[in-house]
Amino acid sequence: MKLKFRKAVFVVVYRREKDKIFYLLLKRKLHWKGWEFPKGGVEKEDLLSAVKREIKEETGLAPLKIKKYPIKGKYRYAKMLKDRPGIIGQIYSLYSVEVKPKNNKIKIDKLEHSDFKWLPFEKAIKKLTWPNQKKCLKIVNKSLTKPISSA
Repeated sequence: MKLKFRKAVFVVVYRREKDKIFYLLLKRKLHWKGWEFPKGGVEKEDLLSAVKREIKEETGLAPLKIKKYPIKGKYRYAKMLKDRPGIIGQIYSLYSVEVKPKNNKIKIDKLEHSDFKWLPFEKAIKKLTWPNQKKCLKIVNKSLTKPISSA
Protein backbone atom coordinates (compact mmCIF):
# COMPACT_ATOMS: atom_id res chain seq x y z
CA MET A 1 0.00 0.00 0.00
CA LYS A 2 1.40 3.38 -1.02
CA LEU A 3 1.39 5.86 1.84
CA LYS A 4 0.16 9.32 0.93
CA PHE A 5 -0.91 12.72 2.21
CA ARG A 6 -4.58 13.71 2.13
CA LYS A 7 -5.50 17.01 0.45
CA ALA A 8 -7.17 19.28 3.04
CA VAL A 9 -8.33 22.81 3.86
CA PHE A 10 -7.63 24.85 7.01
CA VAL A 11 -10.42 27.38 7.59
CA VAL A 12 -10.01 30.27 10.01
CA VAL A 13 -13.60 31.31 10.83
CA TYR A 14 -14.12 34.79 12.24
CA ARG A 15 -16.78 37.36 12.97
CA ARG A 16 -16.53 41.11 13.42
CA GLU A 17 -18.24 42.88 16.30
CA LYS A 18 -17.84 46.65 16.27
CA ASP A 19 -14.05 47.06 16.01
CA LYS A 20 -13.16 43.60 17.33
CA ILE A 21 -12.52 40.30 15.58
CA PHE A 22 -13.39 36.97 17.19
CA TYR A 23 -12.11 33.62 15.95
CA LEU A 24 -13.97 30.32 16.21
CA LEU A 25 -12.08 27.44 17.81
CA LEU A 26 -13.40 23.90 18.08
CA LYS A 27 -12.44 21.42 20.79
CA ARG A 28 -11.28 18.27 19.04
CA LYS A 29 -12.10 14.83 20.44
CA LEU A 30 -11.68 12.50 17.43
CA HIS A 31 -8.09 11.21 16.79
CA TRP A 32 -6.58 13.68 19.32
CA LYS A 33 -7.68 16.15 22.02
CA GLY A 34 -7.12 19.89 21.83
CA TRP A 35 -8.25 23.07 20.11
CA GLU A 36 -8.30 23.77 16.38
CA PHE A 37 -10.17 25.72 13.76
CA PRO A 38 -12.44 23.98 11.23
CA LYS A 39 -10.50 21.87 8.76
CA GLY A 40 -11.01 18.79 6.71
CA GLY A 41 -10.19 16.65 3.76
CA VAL A 42 -11.01 17.56 0.19
CA GLU A 43 -13.32 14.97 -1.31
CA LYS A 44 -14.26 14.75 -5.00
CA GLU A 45 -14.63 18.56 -5.16
CA ASP A 46 -12.63 21.74 -5.65
CA LEU A 47 -11.02 23.52 -2.68
CA LEU A 48 -13.71 26.22 -2.43
CA SER A 49 -16.47 23.60 -2.31
CA ALA A 50 -14.52 21.76 0.40
CA VAL A 51 -14.32 24.98 2.46
CA LYS A 52 -18.08 25.55 2.20
CA ARG A 53 -18.85 21.91 3.03
CA GLU A 54 -16.50 21.77 6.02
CA ILE A 55 -17.94 25.00 7.48
CA LYS A 56 -21.47 23.64 7.10
CA GLU A 57 -20.56 20.20 8.56
CA GLU A 58 -18.44 21.43 11.47
CA THR A 59 -20.29 24.63 12.47
CA GLY A 60 -23.63 24.87 10.65
CA LEU A 61 -22.71 28.46 9.68
CA ALA A 62 -23.05 30.13 6.28
CA PRO A 63 -20.00 32.06 4.98
CA LEU A 64 -20.39 35.79 4.25
CA LYS A 65 -16.93 36.11 2.72
CA ILE A 66 -14.30 33.50 1.79
CA LYS A 67 -10.66 34.37 1.15
CA LYS A 68 -7.93 32.04 -0.13
CA TYR A 69 -4.38 32.67 1.08
CA PRO A 70 -1.22 31.76 -0.86
CA ILE A 71 -0.27 29.44 2.01
CA LYS A 72 0.13 25.70 1.84
CA GLY A 73 1.51 23.34 4.43
CA LYS A 74 2.11 19.68 5.10
CA TYR A 75 2.16 17.62 8.26
CA ARG A 76 2.30 13.99 9.31
CA TYR A 77 -0.13 12.41 11.71
CA ALA A 78 1.30 11.41 15.11
CA LYS A 79 0.00 7.89 14.45
CA MET A 80 -1.78 5.95 11.73
CA LEU A 81 -5.56 6.46 11.87
CA LYS A 82 -7.78 3.39 11.48
CA ASP A 83 -10.38 5.34 9.49
CA ARG A 84 -7.75 6.68 7.03
CA PRO A 85 -5.80 3.64 5.75
CA GLY A 86 -2.67 4.54 3.80
CA ILE A 87 -2.90 8.23 4.74
CA ILE A 88 0.10 9.49 6.74
CA GLY A 89 -0.78 13.19 6.97
CA GLN A 90 -2.32 16.16 5.23
CA ILE A 91 -1.35 18.81 2.72
CA TYR A 92 -3.45 21.89 3.41
CA SER A 93 -4.44 25.17 1.80
CA LEU A 94 -5.39 28.11 4.01
CA TYR A 95 -8.71 29.99 3.84
CA SER A 96 -10.54 32.45 6.04
CA VAL A 97 -14.31 32.67 6.31
CA GLU A 98 -16.23 35.59 7.74
CA VAL A 99 -19.61 34.78 9.30
CA LYS A 100 -22.38 37.00 10.65
CA PRO A 101 -21.68 38.79 13.93
CA LYS A 102 -23.46 37.49 17.02
CA ASN A 103 -24.17 34.21 15.30
CA ASN A 104 -23.94 31.80 18.19
CA LYS A 105 -26.02 29.08 16.55
CA ILE A 106 -23.06 26.76 16.14
CA LYS A 107 -23.93 23.17 15.34
CA ILE A 108 -20.73 21.27 16.03
CA ASP A 109 -20.17 17.80 14.65
CA LYS A 110 -20.45 15.79 17.89
CA LEU A 111 -18.36 12.95 16.42
CA GLU A 112 -15.32 15.22 15.94
CA HIS A 113 -15.76 18.04 18.48
CA SER A 114 -17.05 18.49 22.02
CA ASP A 115 -17.13 22.29 22.39
CA PHE A 116 -16.45 25.63 20.71
CA LYS A 117 -15.32 29.13 21.71
CA TRP A 118 -15.27 32.54 20.05
CA LEU A 119 -12.02 34.19 21.12
CA PRO A 120 -10.04 37.35 20.34
CA PHE A 121 -6.68 36.76 18.64
CA GLU A 122 -4.55 36.93 21.83
CA LYS A 123 -6.58 34.17 23.50
CA ALA A 124 -7.11 32.09 20.35
CA ILE A 125 -3.38 31.94 19.55
CA LYS A 126 -2.66 30.58 23.06
CA LYS A 127 -5.50 28.04 22.94
CA LEU A 128 -4.67 26.43 19.56
CA THR A 129 -2.91 23.08 19.97
CA TRP A 130 -0.71 22.89 16.84
CA PRO A 131 2.08 25.29 15.71
CA ASN A 132 0.97 25.14 12.03
CA GLN A 133 -2.50 26.39 13.03
CA LYS A 134 -0.99 29.16 15.20
CA LYS A 135 1.05 30.25 12.15
CA CYS A 136 -2.08 30.25 9.95
CA LEU A 137 -4.04 32.27 12.52
CA LYS A 138 -1.24 34.88 12.63
CA ILE A 139 -1.34 35.19 8.82
CA VAL A 140 -5.13 35.63 8.73
CA ASN A 141 -5.17 38.02 11.69
CA LYS A 142 -2.45 40.18 10.12
CA SER A 143 -4.41 40.41 6.86
CA LEU A 144 -7.64 41.32 8.71
CA THR A 145 -6.08 43.95 10.99
CA LYS A 146 -3.67 45.72 8.63
CA PRO A 147 -4.50 49.39 8.23
CA ILE A 148 -6.19 50.34 4.98
CA SER A 149 -3.77 52.59 3.13
CA SER A 150 -5.11 55.76 1.60
CA ALA A 151 -3.89 56.33 -1.94
